[in-house]
Amino acid sequence: MPQTDNAKARFLRKYDRETATTLRVMHAYPGDKTDFRPHERSNNALHLGWTFVVEQAMLLKALRGEDMFGGGYGKPPENWQGILDAFKQARSEVQSELAKPENQNLDGSVVFMVGPQKKGDVPLSDFVEFMLGDQIHHRGQLSVYLRMAGGKVPSIYGPSADEPWM
Repeated sequence: MPQTDNAKARFLRKYDRETATTLRVMHAYPGDKTDFRPHERSNNALHLGWTFVVEQAMLLKALRGEDMFGGGYGKPPENWQGILDAFKQARSEVQSELAKPENQNLDGSVVFMVGPQKKGDVPLSDFVEFMLGDQIHHRGQLSVYLRMAGGKVPSIYGPSADEPWM
């Protein structure tokens, strides 16, 4: 099946690949270590996991043209399985929204933070890439937590000490 070459289809392919990798890292995290934090100024693992869910909700609101600052993100579940379930659900909703034929070029803009305590218009195409990049950043944080909490780090962009390719 030929791949459609528009901004939305390209982003969806990248989104599917990167969120699948994020899920592998999340599944590897020991669910009984949600209070772990590597430093007193760091979030605990449960809060870090919830960040993935909230960012998916923000991405979904942006794709739908909704206000991201209106709340509606809820509070984190009490356990790691709840975080996994919420992320999978949010991921599925974003994938469904991205599969819709509307706005193939991700035209338009969203209101988001453009500086300290300053909101402004950001092109939607830039915002979706930013959100995915931020997920990748937090996934890197979680992979460090994972190692420190005694878990095994899966392959992310290549082999890891716990998942060698050879």
